[in-house]
Amino acid sequence: MLVFSKAKLVFLSVPKTGSTAYQASLSPLAAIAVTSPPELKHAPVFRYNRFFRPMIERFITPDVDVLAVMREPISWLGSWYRYRQRPAMAGTANSTQDLSFDDFVTAYCMGEQPGFAAVGAQSKFLEPQRNGTCVTHLFRYEDQPGLLHFLEQRLGTTIKTENLNASPACALELSAKTEARLRRKFSSDFALWEGIGANGHHTPLPARPKPAPKV
Repeated sequence: MLVFSKAKLVFLSVPKTGSTAYQASLSPLAAIAVTSPPELKHAPVFRYNRFFRPMIERFITPDVDVLAVMREPISWLGSWYRYRQRPAMAGTANSTQDLSFDDFVTAYCMGEQPGFAAVGAQSKFLEPQRNGTCVTHLFRYEDQPGLLHFLEQRLGTTIKTENLNASPACALELSAKTEARLRRKFSSDFALWEGIGANGHHTPLPARPKPAPKV
């Protein structure tokens, strides 16, 4: 997560969307650069709202925009699958070395996901909060020119990024049955990604309603 005080901008780091490359390039420009541990580097909206927003609004500005990047859901899962194929994961419970991509996605769709498939969901990461805290600018990972243009205009500088933390390439094939199941179960992710327009404009998913009190 990066906080730019003069630009009044917070850049949330959604996992598997190129966040490491942007942090490497933009950290020198940031007032706050949260690069570790992963739970803080990749703080989702709800964690930003609870722990970071009060501090930022008090000491920097109450008028801050929140930027994030979202990847096409199947491609995003493919990046997780490839990342967990790397040699360092061999022999661990989270390794995907002995699984096909179809097996991985099938496990991801289970009610109780095994450890190797428990990677969360982008829609949950980006979910608006009931107090109105939400992502105000959401770009598709696939629209790097649009994202770079926005950042350069907002930060007033030319930005160059390198391809860092990239997962090894491999075949990503899904059966029609598995893809259909994925699209049904994680329809919120597909709807959110498909609703992203030009210049980071998007239609946020509604915040989850407050649970009814137990009687």
